Amino acid sequence: LGDLLGYGADPLACLDIVAELAAQGAPVVCGNHDVACLGGPLHEMSLTPRDAIYWTRKQLGPRERDFLAGLPLSITEADRLYVHASADQPEAWTYVTGASEAAASFAATSARVVFVGHVHHPMVYFTTPEGMPRTFPPVPGVSIPLSDYRRWLIIVGAVGQPRDGNPAACYALHDDASGAFTHFRVPYDAHATAKKILDAGLPERLA
Repeated sequence: LGDLLGYGADPLACLDIVAELAAQGAPVVCGNHDVACLGGPLHEMSLTPRDAIYWTRKQLGPRERDFLAGLPLSITEADRLYVHASADQPEAWTYVTGASEAAASFAATSARVVFVGHVHHPMVYFTTPEGMPRTFPPVPGVSIPLSDYRRWLIIVGAVGQPRDGNPAACYALHDDASGAFTHFRVPYDAHATAKKILDAGLPERLA
């Protein structure tokens, strides 16, 4: 769901994995950090991500740049929309951090389920008869039945840099056959990853 690059010390290895998944048919969309790594604008970024972007740009070769340049801002499959930021003007990189932003995303698409990145905290929004979407944080490992009578916006979270106080990598599974959705957290050697970030000369805050 975007922002494949721009934080960690293994951008090429990350892109190799994602490109292989894309070759197998996985939907992959572009994020604002990916655009920045290709030379896009940095004026809205703080100094820490800017430094990481400058470093990442130097690591990319023609193959990686071509792959990133070919990524769309959003992908629609059946009743699902994949997008990095809000479905409302994806190129504006709006953060979905509340009911009003979720409502704008719902209004911008007919998709029943919208999968969103950008925000590093996993969250679930759903429509209600009253109008404004409601929200709740998902519980890792607990399946959520996505009722056909509601529309859903799901912020998946971050594999590489979660910001909810839990250092475990965050990912999610959507079972289209059953209609269930489940978040997962996977502990890994975060200290080794942090050391690689520091050894690469990237900003300490990213470690």
